[in-house]
Amino acid sequence: MKQTNKHTKRYFISRVIGIFCIMAVVPNWGFSQNAVSGKAPLTRILFVFDGSQSMYGRWKTGQKIVIARRLLSELLDSIADRPDIELALRVYGHQYPVISRDERNCQDTKLEVPFSKGNVPRIKKKLEEVIPKGTTLIAYSLEQAANDFPVCKECRNIIILITDGIEECDGDPCAVSWALQQKGVILKPFVIGMGLSKDIMKEFECVGNYFDVTDEAVFKNVLSIVISQALNSTTVQVNLLDKNNKPTETDVNMTFYDQQTGHIRYNYVHTINHRGNPDTLMIDPLGSYKMVVHTIPPVTVDSIVLTAGKHNIIAADAPQGALNLKVKGRSDYKSLQCIIRKKGEMETLNVQDFNTTIKYIVGDYDLEVLSLPRLKFAIEIRQSHTNTVEIPQPGIASILLTARGYASIFLEKNNKLELVYTMSETITRETLILQPGRYRLIYRAQQSRQSIYTKEKAFTVISGGSSQVRL
Repeated sequence: MKQTNKHTKRYFISRVIGIFCIMAVVPNWGFSQNAVSGKAPLTRILFVFDGSQSMYGRWKTGQKIVIARRLLSELLDSIADRPDIELALRVYGHQYPVISRDERNCQDTKLEVPFSKGNVPRIKKKLEEVIPKGTTLIAYSLEQAANDFPVCKECRNIIILITDGIEECDGDPCAVSWALQQKGVILKPFVIGMGLSKDIMKEFECVGNYFDVTDEAVFKNVLSIVISQALNSTTVQVNLLDKNNKPTETDVNMTFYDQQTGHIRYNYVHTINHRGNPDTLMIDPLGSYKMVVHTIPPVTVDSIVLTAGKHNIIAADAPQGALNLKVKGRSDYKSLQCIIRKKGEMETLNVQDFNTTIKYIVGDYDLEVLSLPRLKFAIEIRQSHTNTVEIPQPGIASILLTARGYASIFLEKNNKLELVYTMSETITRETLILQPGRYRLIYRAQQSRQSIYTKEKAFTVISGGSSQVRL
């Protein structure tokens, strides 16, 4: 197995021209705050450059190191004048030569040019000075690179890794990538190679997207794609689909979470614009997202990957209907509410006030009205339909006791008693708002120490009526 891995590494190094990987350290507060202020965050780009001996290898028109220097220098020139960018350069494999297979420096990495504005000439000069010598230590370099960014709560921190090989120091770039993502780092890699077999490409499934480079023009184009994703937001349209797969649902909150870390990145209220289409959102294309549409119940779309430079459409099945709760006639309730649950489930989805209308995802629901006694309904929410649940107007019952004691109100229904309410032992009178029906008050005074002294009284409550119950 060990021999197979060595053979795979040797084959890969001889065939691959580059790996480009974008890593963005995202502040916990997300980018939506800058969206509110209208100010673009400072983007800091750290180039991690491969100076290992394999960069002396030839590819197409020249040596890999020469081609990489030239293309990166051209890229630097294209972004040098942007005021919202700071650049830095880390190099690895350039200080200590490989003496033998077992004698190689696996900590040979250094921040050569720290972050600052206007340092493109320094970076280009350092690139020209790099002489390939050592080994390829991707995992350790990425670990160290995460510490190259000065503290900044409102910065987008980007790492672009340029290398011609895979890990040679027994490090695990996949594990490093995962660990960094858990700390709030997004990893978005691009693997650029020539004619790699499918078996070799599978090794990069944990790392990122593969590009088959055929010439320098493609190489340069991929660099442009990478920097575009690093610097630019992209457009997104969220289609909230109804039962007919039409994007007609709207006016609901949406939250975009970082798929890896769970951090909140964006909050929007979905909007249909003046043209009748879902509104366009500006979202950073780095990383992947989980979108939660805050319908009732919520709708979730996982593992959303955006394509930079294109208009992305995210579809979510969110067909809704409305539930209107009302009391017939004049209501004596001060704040009557209803528990909403999915049919056959005990989890509470919502507690809705009466005399309100709220949307729900289409389906079957169980309702429990928090009246005295509680009323229960089974309903179906249908697409674009308002389902009205109306309960009878309540009545009022004034309970008067001769002394403090143990008193309870029961609903008499189908020759059975259902407990509705238990009075406090410290009071002798109370006014209750009850639904229409036949009731019994069952009572025993505190000083009466035998059950035989239990008293009861039947009474009836009618809609809009008032009754006095004395014991």
